[in-house]
Amino acid sequence: MIRSIGDRQRPITLRAGWALTLCLVLVCGTTAARSAQSTPTSPRRPESEKKAPAGNREADRVPSSFERISSRADFDLLARVYYRGRLHALPHVMFVIDRRSRDRVYYVNSRLYQFHKDFVNATYLSLERGRAFYDNNYLKSDRRFILGTIAYQTTAGKFTFEFWEGDRLTSNLLSETIGALKRSFFAPLYFKPNSLAHEQTAGELNKTGTSVLLLTASELAAGQQYQPLNLGAGIGQLRIIDRITADTVIDRNQIVIFKEVPVHLTPLSGIITTEPASPLSHVNMLAKGWAIPNATIKNADNLFKQLEGKYVRFEVRENDYSLVPADPREVEKRNREFVKRSDLITPRADLAYARLTDLSRQRARDAVRFGAKSANLGEIVHARLPGVEVPAGFAIPFYFYQAFIRLNHLEERIAVAVEEDRFVHDLRYRKNRLAEMRRWIEEGHHDESFRRAVLEKVHREYAGAGLFARSSTNAEDLPSFSGAGLYTTVPNVRTDEQLMEAIKTVWASVWNYEAYEARESFGMNHFGVYPAVLIQTGIDADSAGVAITTDPFDSADNDAVYVNAKRGLGIKVVEGRRVAEQAIYRPRSGTIQVLTRSDEDTMLAFDERGGVKEVTIEQQRRVLTDAMLRRLARVALEIKRVFGGRDQDIEWVFRQGKLYIVQSRPYIAGS
Repeated sequence: MIRSIGDRQRPITLRAGWALTLCLVLVCGTTAARSAQSTPTSPRRPESEKKAPAGNREADRVPSSFERISSRADFDLLARVYYRGRLHALPHVMFVIDRRSRDRVYYVNSRLYQFHKDFVNATYLSLERGRAFYDNNYLKSDRRFILGTIAYQTTAGKFTFEFWEGDRLTSNLLSETIGALKRSFFAPLYFKPNSLAHEQTAGELNKTGTSVLLLTASELAAGQQYQPLNLGAGIGQLRIIDRITADTVIDRNQIVIFKEVPVHLTPLSGIITTEPASPLSHVNMLAKGWAIPNATIKNADNLFKQLEGKYVRFEVRENDYSLVPADPREVEKRNREFVKRSDLITPRADLAYARLTDLSRQRARDAVRFGAKSANLGEIVHARLPGVEVPAGFAIPFYFYQAFIRLNHLEERIAVAVEEDRFVHDLRYRKNRLAEMRRWIEEGHHDESFRRAVLEKVHREYAGAGLFARSSTNAEDLPSFSGAGLYTTVPNVRTDEQLMEAIKTVWASVWNYEAYEARESFGMNHFGVYPAVLIQTGIDADSAGVAITTDPFDSADNDAVYVNAKRGLGIKVVEGRRVAEQAIYRPRSGTIQVLTRSDEDTMLAFDERGGVKEVTIEQQRRVLTDAMLRRLARVALEIKRVFGGRDQDIEWVFRQGKLYIVQSRPYIAGS
């Protein structure tokens, strides 16, 4: 038996009024789809926001609406307040514009009425209900009512008005709204688009000479001081890191403030970033899997500099956070938890199977031979989902890694290195020693019969194609351990020698420092970890990214598909260094809300000589159309069904209108 080890903040946006539009979607969209007798479901709200019996609340002593808001005091009398985990309140007031009454505006007592239709029905402006109300007032251009919300953006110090993202707003309706609100509201109002269609409508209106003041979600995000990413608490030694380099070593007992978002990370006790990043980056997904507190806190490096080097208690809550010196008793208890585990987990591996195997011949159960990444793709191929392709490929099973290690006499050499006392206790020494071990593998030689079998198959079936050599170990994509981003992928391999070297690079990545530390923290037996290599046709992507079949930041929101996207190859999405285009699709209402645009000015593309190159791109251009987003979300939900209804973390690629799925792993949510 060989003794060797064998790829994501809540969206970076304030999302002002989003809770309102979600309520609207659930009430209007869901009610329209149900019978008239059905009772629509509304999202959970704090007890303080639920409607109390008449006469028991201050809201009942305020009129049902105002025709004019002349001051902030008037606004506050009507405003309902949501706390969306941003350290600040989001006061907002619904408005109804009656177009049959010369654009009369009703500023609704929003603490008394939960939805627009409640006010309209209660005041007998209209008795339309269900689908009739929905169709006539959100979809038609000749509607009677214009329904929207005004919110006070506390981070920006401005009032915004917005509409439900599914509202088929026209430039005429937007123009009417601007005129009516301007005549009756005391302060300047900025339009906050909640969808691409609304942005386009504002652009059309601007072309006519009507000036539209805009305040986008991305602009609002720039003013955020705090963003909870993974709720929880941790004890650790505070450290501030400007940038991770090849020499950076992070102890599992540290809570780190990162001034630059890291690409890879080893286990630690808490994460703080000072600048926003892609919420579905590998680092954020790993933090969830490790169940450690994770948040963005602007200027945290300056705010907490005096605590650097000291043990602190860091807690991330929905509405706020705390970072304070830790009690010595807490530190002692925490340190006891770092005692080395004896109940090591050994993942399953079939080391007898020795055939190069096409994806089309693999099923999920074959993860014991090829790893879950490869086997899950085989399961998707078998499902024959319409409108989706899996790039052709084949897997080199675990057997060949074991044979390579033995052929090059590395078995005992690796074991001795891992069991050294200094390797166990000295972080910097361990990192350097692991790099040596990877070099041993990369400098090893292939068995000639193995080399011949691989190259004959590639020449016969993949001639001229740029190939990806991808890791697929038995120690990733497990039910309770993601392993995202721990192992190495070599992109766009073009020559025979590049391919054979790439296979060794993937094998060697079993001993990546990040992978070793993650497994050690999880309590995994390193000598039971084996890598397969997935050789797969590369797709020179027009756009690529990640889709998750749930809201990864709100466990109560199960009607969502989150999508992160960037132009070019998907490497930049999962690295998370820059904000991706972010959108949410809601299957029940069929609506899309664009949360942020990508801020990238470059993208990665295939280099004709092999590998990838960075090219300049146009900024502020939409990455995915609404049609592409809907298509992607539908496919993601189909894949979820393929895997028994378990939520999936899916990597995808668009190329010339075709949608490719390149990975599907179980979504691991931290506790």
